[in-house]
Amino acid sequence: MGMRAAGSTGTGTGRQGAAAARPRDVAQVRAPGRAKARTALVAAAGGTVLALLLSGCGGDSGGGSGGGDQGSGSAKKAKASELSPQAELAKHPTRIPRVGDRLQAKIPDNADQVVAVEGRGKDSADATVRLYTRHGEKWREEHSWAAHNGKKGWTNDHHEGDKRSPVGVFTLSDAGGVLPEPDAKLPYTQTSAFTPPSYWPKKTRHDFDHVIAIDYNRVKGTSPLDPTRPQGKAKGGSIWLHMDHGSGTSGCVSLSKSGMRTLLRTLNPDKHPVVVMGDKASLKR
Repeated sequence: MGMRAAGSTGTGTGRQGAAAARPRDVAQVRAPGRAKARTALVAAAGGTVLALLLSGCGGDSGGGSGGGDQGSGSAKKAKASELSPQAELAKHPTRIPRVGDRLQAKIPDNADQVVAVEGRGKDSADATVRLYTRHGEKWREEHSWAAHNGKKGWTNDHHEGDKRSPVGVFTLSDAGGVLPEPDAKLPYTQTSAFTPPSYWPKKTRHDFDHVIAIDYNRVKGTSPLDPTRPQGKAKGGSIWLHMDHGSGTSGCVSLSKSGMRTLLRTLNPDKHPVVVMGDKASLKR
């Protein structure tokens, strides 16, 4: 496995400290040395936050096109000739199942937690999220959830507004949401600024109760609401793991409330978590 994280971020994994900082204003932050910066961001955000969310994830104002059914039934059964992830893991315990050599090599050597997002197809909004942890040299599947990705599917060249999720391997460094953190280990920013606009469909009202920022075109160590785009605005941003509303997103990956809470309680900066994500064909290349 290679030592560099993939995707378009161009940044390494890095560790977050264990100490907690809790400012007294609306934002509650868990990250040493970053409390003032995050608090200032939230305080100054104002109308900028809404614009960020609109250009980022979740704004399913198109009536849920490209979506799928919630629950375990949303993932199609594997073809008879295709090994299940569990069977693949039993056969090759040192590899993440259904991930080819190209992306497998981009998972950092020090990553002991991997969130694998497998999309049903290039143009499908249905996906499955699996959480793997490394024990010694072997990987173990801990959880699996039905999920959704961008309403138009997946892309290897994500751009703002394309309604597709980016394919690649990305680090997971920061979290936040409208609700207080549920014993989260990742640095967590709580603020009402995550609340979706009132004119979004009612079913999206709780999309951002909890989010985990995917480190695509963003600055690690900042709130998921940070508007900085190192590769420029045209490459998009605000790609998150967040709560599901039953259909495709604007580019994020969404899963159940219980799934999000499990990830927040499990993903640990000391284990350098990453997400490997894409449609089935792209993952296997």
